[in-house]
Amino acid sequence: MDRRDKNSRDGYYEERRRESRDGYYEQDRRSSRDGYYEEGRQSARDTYYRDDRRTNRYEEEQDLIAERKKKKKKRRKWLLALEVLVLVIIAGGLFAAVQLRRVDHVGLKDIIVNSGIGQSGYRNIALFGVDSREGELDSGTNSDTIMVCSINNKSGEIRLVSVYRDTYLDTGDGRYSKANSAYAVGGAEQAINMLNKNLDLDIEDFVTVNFDSIIEMVDLLGGIELEITEEERGWLNGYLVETSQVTGVPYTEVASAGTQTLTGIQAMAYCRIRYTVGWDYKRTERQRIVLGKIFEKAQSQGVTTLIAIANQMIPYISTSLSTTEIVSLVAGMGRYSIGETQGFPFEKQAADISAGDVVVPVNLAQNVSELHEYLFGETDYTPSDTVQEISYNIIAGTGIQ
Repeated sequence: MDRRDKNSRDGYYEERRRESRDGYYEQDRRSSRDGYYEEGRQSARDTYYRDDRRTNRYEEEQDLIAERKKKKKKRRKWLLALEVLVLVIIAGGLFAAVQLRRVDHVGLKDIIVNSGIGQSGYRNIALFGVDSREGELDSGTNSDTIMVCSINNKSGEIRLVSVYRDTYLDTGDGRYSKANSAYAVGGAEQAINMLNKNLDLDIEDFVTVNFDSIIEMVDLLGGIELEITEEERGWLNGYLVETSQVTGVPYTEVASAGTQTLTGIQAMAYCRIRYTVGWDYKRTERQRIVLGKIFEKAQSQGVTTLIAIANQMIPYISTSLSTTEIVSLVAGMGRYSIGETQGFPFEKQAADISAGDVVVPVNLAQNVSELHEYLFGETDYTPSDTVQEISYNIIAGTGIQ
């Protein structure tokens, strides 16, 4: 082989090697460059998503903070409103307590309760309405109205029983006469003892009102709605004249029968009617109706109105209840309801004896058994020995059994 062929071959291989080497390096540079750019793009993409996630998380955190601030602000508003409400209630309660301290509170000393007597689950309070022309609320005047108010502590039901004022009973001191004379002799204390002794009750508290109290209360409530018969209308208008003379309150006659909204003095005159069919028994029923209507109307009033009414009623009330007890009863008025009402004695007979025209229980022991079933659900109640003795004495003294 000559030199030219050899040179040609060496040149050829050298050129292939150079191309191969250049291709390798070019590919390596390209691979390196592509890797670099790809890495840069990946890094940029990661940075973008990381920043985006950070931005989203930041926004979420800001939204959460804003929501918490909003809730906190709202909670502060509610707390402020609650604080204001509590302050108003406390202020109203303090005002009521201060006003109620002006009530004529009477301490009872020697309350009689027959042996073994106690009405568990009930609170019994005596209600007296005195026939006072001068506004007296203590002894020296007959109790024109005598009621037992029995409160079921669990259900809140109130039952009212009117004891007819002419009922012939032991007046609490061993003397037998009309029930209403007990208040005249010994005030509320003796009248309570009369009820406890004759009826096997455990009354320890009372509320006494006079003519003016009914008039004032009904007027403060804006009147009460009653169904008036034509017979009642005539007598009502007649009693308006005397009631106005006694109280000094002007009046307007009731123009027609039917459903009427009565003013205070008209309601008082209605309570005094006793010459229609039913006589005095019907009169006590009217008194219970009026009391029920007053209670219903009072329940519909707000706290402010009730406080104002209590303030106005203070001069017309005498009671053994403490200020705390009165506030508690008024505050819980919404849970109470007046159920059935009755007159006592259930079985009776009118008689004219040395004590005058009286109502005789026929007989007292049996009536007391019925009373306990009516008030407390005590079936087949056996009256105490004290009631049995009084019942015997009434039979002996009247000849009615």
